[in-house]
Amino acid sequence: MLHSARNLCYLDRPTMDWLIITYRLPAEPSRHRVAVWRELRRAGALSLQQATWAVPHRADFVESVTRAAALVERADGEALIFDAEPRGEESSARLEHLFTAEREEEWQEFLSECGKFQAEIDKEIATKKFTAAELDEEEQNLDRLRRWFEDLRRRDVFETASQELAERRLKECGERLEEFAAQVFENRGG
Repeated sequence: MLHSARNLCYLDRPTMDWLIITYRLPAEPSRHRVAVWRELRRAGALSLQQATWAVPHRADFVESVTRAAALVERADGEALIFDAEPRGEESSARLEHLFTAEREEEWQEFLSECGKFQAEIDKEIATKKFTAAELDEEEQNLDRLRRWFEDLRRRDVFETASQELAERRLKECGERLEEFAAQVFENRGG
């Protein structure tokens, strides 16, 4: 078999293997389709077309795909899971691009939430709402942001451009909360 120089370059470069899950579910009740969709979205799976999804072949993604397949089977559906290697550099690059674009959207949403968090702290300081209850609420919000960050970082296999910025913004949120906590302490006669 003859290979072009382009194909030889591709053959020399390691590629990411992928898992593909495709499934069929009964039309009703729709809650089963929603449950599978939610499981795959939570995992960061890439929707290729209706009822066909792809994820990088890593242990945490395998677990999510396995859970999705179990949901399909419990709903009297059929699921098939394939190990896949993109055919050619273009296909590999396209999958990586699509997957990364979805992670980038998630990071942008995360950054927006960090901005809202900081704006909320600023509002509480401006209105001098230095209560323990407000501090507890903001600590819970920061904990939620931290869990979300870890979930996104785990799914961000190809390390999108916004991941580093998101890490800095999360650190700033923590610093801003510490400043607010100090003011709550001072105003409560701590």
